[in-house]
Amino acid sequence: MENNAVKTGHPKGLYFLFFTEMWERFSYYGMRAIFILFMTKVLLMKDADASEIYGSYTGLVYLTPLLGGYLCDKFLGNRRSIVIGGLLMAIGQFFMFFSASVGANGGVSLMWMGLTAIIIGNGFFKPNISTMVGQLYPANDRRIDSAFTIFYMGINLGAFFSPLVCGSMDFKWGFLAAGVGMLIGLLAFIVGQKKYLISEDGKAIGLPVKKLDVKNIAMIIGSIAIIFFMLNFKQLFKSNVDIISYLIYGAMVAMPILIFSDKSLTKIETQRITVIFILAFFVIFFWGAFEQAGASLTLFADRQTERTIFGWEMPASYFQSVNPLAVIALAPVMTIVWGFLYARKLEPSSPKKMAIGLGLVALGYVVIAIAVKGLGIGEKVSMWWLFGLYVIHTMGELCLSPIGLSMVSKLAPLRLSSLMMGTWFLANAAANKFAGTLSALIPGGEDGTGGATSFLGFQITNLYEFFILFIIMSGAAAAILFVLSSWLEKRMHNDHIEGQPE
Repeated sequence: MENNAVKTGHPKGLYFLFFTEMWERFSYYGMRAIFILFMTKVLLMKDADASEIYGSYTGLVYLTPLLGGYLCDKFLGNRRSIVIGGLLMAIGQFFMFFSASVGANGGVSLMWMGLTAIIIGNGFFKPNISTMVGQLYPANDRRIDSAFTIFYMGINLGAFFSPLVCGSMDFKWGFLAAGVGMLIGLLAFIVGQKKYLISEDGKAIGLPVKKLDVKNIAMIIGSIAIIFFMLNFKQLFKSNVDIISYLIYGAMVAMPILIFSDKSLTKIETQRITVIFILAFFVIFFWGAFEQAGASLTLFADRQTERTIFGWEMPASYFQSVNPLAVIALAPVMTIVWGFLYARKLEPSSPKKMAIGLGLVALGYVVIAIAVKGLGIGEKVSMWWLFGLYVIHTMGELCLSPIGLSMVSKLAPLRLSSLMMGTWFLANAAANKFAGTLSALIPGGEDGTGGATSFLGFQITNLYEFFILFIIMSGAAAAILFVLSSWLEKRMHNDHIEGQPE
């Protein structure tokens, strides 16, 4: 069927996957927007404990796609992985609903069950839906880039309206809404998969590779048990040892050792992989600061931000919609800016763009530090300061996140591409765990002045000092990466490094 209309437009399967992913992101971000407020207000946890749990949860969400991707490639195929993942995530949200219904007495155990199901479910879902977008098209089809742009709009659309829905109601109904959203996406996927998941040459995509054997079923059940155990570890053993951080940071150390021990790597491949690992390290500082959005910055929005508009008090979780809205608005602008600079041979290289991204995160914290300097007990800042921070952070995200993903796909040797992408997500896992650790440093209490904390000898007694920590950390990382960027460019061995004359 050689129809030009088909070749210039996109297959219906893209919009089908867009719809499924939009509802899954609605579910994930809706729950994330209210999660830390739920732990502090309903389960009556301390800020520091809630922050650590938040970091463990979001960190493990980025770790399990390694398992899900492996099982999909070897056995399940994309379709079955997505169904298993979607079902587990919906079940997890319903456990969160029961946890919120029960409250502080008994709600914590139900929360661990919910988080375990969402973490494992996400591992099956996340790596598989995006790989299917590429499979809809013939190899090297020029429409693939624009297909991913459309697909990312689905992600941001779901992330935009979910905090507005889930944050506007009681916590239990917010979690229930997240669960129902996941079910809508899942049912649509189950009903439409046969009709829409077909490549342009008429082949069905994402089918099971082979039947799951007992060993692999045991592996899935074992993973669920291990994650549930790790989330519960501190409570079970009345211990302060955070074994989840050992797992995530340990994996970050083990991965380079594992990959560099491969004797078949050529000198150029080794240098390119080194670039990926160095940039993955800097990415931890970026996301560690950026991901305060769902943790300390939500507590700050709830307690010390003036949110009243014409007599109506805006829920603190609504701020979580600023970032996806800004992504939708600013992504086309950034594309035009890079194109303008490229035409004049001024476009920065990937490492320089990522250094700019880190610098913008530091700048966002400069804005909020100015707002809180000298803030008295019980005083609140205008919400526009927080809006400003989120818009600047989004500009930083657009300099770093898509650039990083495309760089990994360009630099990784083909035979190691999945493993290197897994490593990139591993850096995100470490960053999210680190974000929880940093969020735990927020000065406690309703006014942000109760109880001092310290980080590497740096004393934090108020919010101003808390935000200064992020300015120093991301600002220093930006400066170091900028200095290193020329050295990294040489090791990327691009025939044409972006932005430099031939």
